[in-house]
Amino acid sequence: MSRGGTVLVQVRGALAARVAAAVPDVEVVAVPSEGHLPPDVAGEVLLTLPWGSPNLAEALARGVRWVHVLGTGIDAFPVHLLDGRLLTCSRGGSAVPIAEWVLAVMLAFEKRLPDPWIHGVPRERWGRMALGTLHGRTLGLVGLGGIGMAVAERALPFGMRVRACRRTDAPPPLAGIEPVGSVADLVASADHVVIAAPSTPATRHLFDASVFAAMKPGAHLVNVARGALVDQDALQAALDDGRVAMASLDAVEPEPLPEGHWMYDHPRVRLSAHVSWSMPGAADVLIDHFIDNLRRWRAGEPLSGVVDREAGY
Repeated sequence: MSRGGTVLVQVRGALAARVAAAVPDVEVVAVPSEGHLPPDVAGEVLLTLPWGSPNLAEALARGVRWVHVLGTGIDAFPVHLLDGRLLTCSRGGSAVPIAEWVLAVMLAFEKRLPDPWIHGVPRERWGRMALGTLHGRTLGLVGLGGIGMAVAERALPFGMRVRACRRTDAPPPLAGIEPVGSVADLVASADHVVIAAPSTPATRHLFDASVFAAMKPGAHLVNVARGALVDQDALQAALDDGRVAMASLDAVEPEPLPEGHWMYDHPRVRLSAHVSWSMPGAADVLIDHFIDNLRRWRAGEPLSGVVDREAGY
């Protein structure tokens, strides 16, 4: 027998309408994310925001059995309120644009962009700038989920050697990826180090002074995960002494950084405002993941993007 006849939705109206149109045999009820819910509203499924909502506890009490977070992670979500309810997220939904952003900053590092662009006729520099290639470089991936895999899939055709460190001992799901047992071993040989692991208590300041000391001199650090994974004081020291040649950061802590923070003006930092996920229709991709899961839920099938409470993601 099918289930999940009523879905409570705490996201903007256009996305709620998309759910209703895609799964017409369920009742989609838009409910506020602040203030009290109407007294007669109830449902088995709740679609909510990545950071939860002020009235989340009240919404959960309306018969909710499954919660889907419209985001790719749950590090900002109040999981403790769920009391054993099923929790999913749109994990991997932003993997493509983030992977492209990673390739873009790695290419920018090797090609020294924007330095080669010229204005006028700089005769002393004509044809005399030494540039690098991705071909032959070693990529070290910390995390091999949707984002890490998307980066690997794009890096391998460039001729990069791809090595990865992940939480499990399972073999990499893509031929050409070399598994590495520890982050310290990974960074020792990597020209480009990409952080794509989830933010959990276990990964906080995963990149500390000891990891930076183990890095290959002159390496390029890329963070598309969360700022909490990097000890930013240790990063500053590694940048200042040249151990890390460049840090391309789409995630920092806190966000936004306060006025006058050293990262804004450091010559070895390329900082973006947590926008690597951005692409046309980004929200549609996330909502489509929920729609697919809703159909599975109705059919009694296993869901994708299920959060492992113990692992924290």
